[in-house]
Amino acid sequence: MPKIHYKSVEEIELIRESSLLVSKTLGEIAKVVAPGVKTIELNKLAETYIRDNGGVPAFLNYSGFPYSLCISLNDQVVHGFPGNYALKEGDLLSVDCGVILNKYYGDSAYTFAVGEVSEVAQKLMKVTKECLERGVEKAIVGQRIGDIGYAVQEHAESNGFGVVKELVGHGVGLRLHEKPEVPNYGKRGSGIKLEEGMVIAIEPMINAGRAGVKFWDDGWTVSTVDGKPSAHYEHTVAVKKGKVDILSTFSYIDEVLKEK
Repeated sequence: MPKIHYKSVEEIELIRESSLLVSKTLGEIAKVVAPGVKTIELNKLAETYIRDNGGVPAFLNYSGFPYSLCISLNDQVVHGFPGNYALKEGDLLSVDCGVILNKYYGDSAYTFAVGEVSEVAQKLMKVTKECLERGVEKAIVGQRIGDIGYAVQEHAESNGFGVVKELVGHGVGLRLHEKPEVPNYGKRGSGIKLEEGMVIAIEPMINAGRAGVKFWDDGWTVSTVDGKPSAHYEHTVAVKKGKVDILSTFSYIDEVLKEK
């Protein structure tokens, strides 16, 4: 069974650089998200930006995945393919991005509203982002993996939403997916203890309706069983004493969205 790789201070700084490149890439995506834009154009933009800044798209050819971004629309939860679909007013667009920079991985995701979206979609985005914040707050020395999952699950379900259980967060750094797994559900005080040097990707995937998902024949795309929308937000974080160290940031996206 693979062991958890605990990172040194120097390694965490390298993962921070990778995660910031992911964050800046998502900021570039935020600039162009609008009705009429084809999702494959977002993929091309991200790949070019990542390479221009010295990185390599981490998702491209990962286990055969053919694109640089996972782009999941509306009822798609994660791992959707970019393509010739033109974004429409009211779409919910989840973009997941990873990079390799200086041999270390960064990973982050964000769900965008395309123009004006429904009240349900607005609430789903708000609550899912809050789920991420609540999960991230628990990523400190002495807490357990179950504390993160409980914080996410409790907030989602108290708002009437479903928590995806088939897909989980993960350790990240030397590889895109490392131990430990970080579920978005769980019991307080359960699971492995969080220790200094762990770097994990926390990524709530929350459905507006039922928690269940279905896996597509393309081997990648996952969507909700009831056709209701799903949202996905993700940060890469380093476990520290007393206060979590968030290595990725939504600040680049926030700056763009403020001006739109």
